[in-house]
Amino acid sequence: MNRRDAADLAGSAGVGAWTAFAVLTMIIVGGAGAPLWLDGTFLSRSVADRSDELVALARGVTATGSGVVPYALVALAGALAGRTARQRIGAAALALACLATGQVLRYATMTRVHRPRPPRSDWATHASGWAFPSGHTTTAALTAGILIVALALRAPRGGRALQIAVACWGLSVGLTRVYLGVHWFTDVIGGWLFATAWLGTCLWAAARWLPGAFLATVTPRPAPQPTEHGP
Repeated sequence: MNRRDAADLAGSAGVGAWTAFAVLTMIIVGGAGAPLWLDGTFLSRSVADRSDELVALARGVTATGSGVVPYALVALAGALAGRTARQRIGAAALALACLATGQVLRYATMTRVHRPRPPRSDWATHASGWAFPSGHTTTAALTAGILIVALALRAPRGGRALQIAVACWGLSVGLTRVYLGVHWFTDVIGGWLFATAWLGTCLWAAARWLPGAFLATVTPRPAPQPTEHGP
């Protein structure tokens, strides 16, 4: 895929996700933050199906969606994408900037929407701030997306199992937020949409404006061709 096609694909995904996120946000704001659709059902089922073992597991998974872990994984993604020390540092800086800026924008949106969380009596872990979009969900999904892109650049024909594992981790962090009772399911959907939209925007900008020499460094080198020897 050439740069123009990559930019178009990323841009289309970003526009689609931004549109869906905007619609969901307007619905939530219009309803004064009240639970939507299956929010109540997901929460009641989560509370009813809890066990000490599953809660402990969910707390462990959800903890990886915040703090040092996402930034370490994003820095690793940069190291995977580059081929020289300078390229790796540059790629890591860009990936970290994408994650950090996304978190700032997500926080600003959360503060603006100010949707209340589910009742505190249903919480099975600590939480703070407003609910929409879910911060842990957004951070984990954005981190997973950056890692998947880095793996695809590094090994376009391999690493599929690892990419699937990373995607499952990104999704599972969001689901634990519902299971632990600190977010409505639509908060999680909003986090997934926001992460997809912001990642699409960042990839579109990178494909359009990064120097061609930089992008060329993350393209796999062609296999050497056998030389023909005369008789």
